[in-house]
Amino acid sequence: MSRPRKRGRDIHGVFLLDKPQGMSSNDILQKVKRLFQANKAGHTGALDPLATGMLPICLGEATKFSQFLLDSDKRYLVTAKLGERTDTSDAEGQVVETKAVNVSETEILAALEQFRGDILQVPTMFSALKHNGKPLYEYARAGITVEREARPITIFELNFIEYRAPYLTLEVHCSKGTYIRTLVDDLGEVLGCGAHVTMLRRTAVSSYPIEAMMSYADLQNLAEKAPLAELDKHLLPIDTAVSNLVKINLTQEQTKAVGFGQRIKYENANQIYGLVRLFSDTEQFLGVAELTQDNVIRPNRMVNLTE
Repeated sequence: MSRPRKRGRDIHGVFLLDKPQGMSSNDILQKVKRLFQANKAGHTGALDPLATGMLPICLGEATKFSQFLLDSDKRYLVTAKLGERTDTSDAEGQVVETKAVNVSETEILAALEQFRGDILQVPTMFSALKHNGKPLYEYARAGITVEREARPITIFELNFIEYRAPYLTLEVHCSKGTYIRTLVDDLGEVLGCGAHVTMLRRTAVSSYPIEAMMSYADLQNLAEKAPLAELDKHLLPIDTAVSNLVKINLTQEQTKAVGFGQRIKYENANQIYGLVRLFSDTEQFLGVAELTQDNVIRPNRMVNLTE
């Protein structure tokens, strides 16, 4: 029996998209995949249609490491409108409560204090979290509220940028699992006037440089005028998705062994343990492995570039 014909190219790497407003992350993912004519693609954590900014898109073998970017820290610039609370906690929802805004900058600065550090956050009903196999937003759209447990998150930085009543602009550096809409809604409740997001822009994912982002319009324009090789120049290496992991270079013999999925002994002079990224003797990225307490490298997620 013949193998099924592939629908695209085996192209591998990470594309840093500057997501446009008004499109879902899945919609824009499919458009980028088509422009690259890629066989496989996946994003690394959805942005709301309202939101813009950094959306790393993994192509080919890079999709194996998308979870690492999903779990990484993020940075956002957000503008909130005080005085109005909506059912989605952003400007796309229906206003459910209106209150007068009598809040000073001093009161805002004081309120921000309680949202810094390790906190508990109850996820919004308008999220993609699953309950009995269905996303919460499906229940929300049907008018059903599901009980949600508060989840631990970390707000590393919550910086005041500007307040021009009723609009408040903040910069947020947060851990995975943080809902900025919920953060704004909770802040509005503490201030006693309610609030919702009117602008949200993701400015950073992990340590990716903001200057490496490219808009969909520019990518589309390039695809219309240039060969695919020019698009490929905008792909970042696969290993950038795990750049926070310690790098280990293997010998030629070790490279061959892990290529067969074998565990190998490692002279662990630096006493490094946990997940590491492996490179061959010729500096080729091999994948991610676990370096155990007994100094054994156990292949975890390995790339396959032989096809």
